[in-house]
Amino acid sequence: MKQIIISLIRTYQKILSPDQGLVRDAGLTNAPRCAFYPTCSEYSILVVEKHGVVRGIFLSVRRLSRCHPWQKEHFDPVK
Repeated sequence: MKQIIISLIRTYQKILSPDQGLVRDAGLTNAPRCAFYPTCSEYSILVVEKHGVVRGIFLSVRRLSRCHPWQKEHFDPVK
């Protein structure tokens, strides 16, 4: 299950991510780069690997809920 979730996130990164995907490469977005380091998708992969699927998804959703256009840059390591 872990590998399926990670594969889905990697697919998102390659296709839809405004930071690193085809959307950015095609110039289809004017979105600024991610305010967090690591990016939310990379953070999601790290927490799923470290904490498992259920807790990893919970932590990923919590991280995504803090993401908004007025967010200042933050270093948010995996705990």
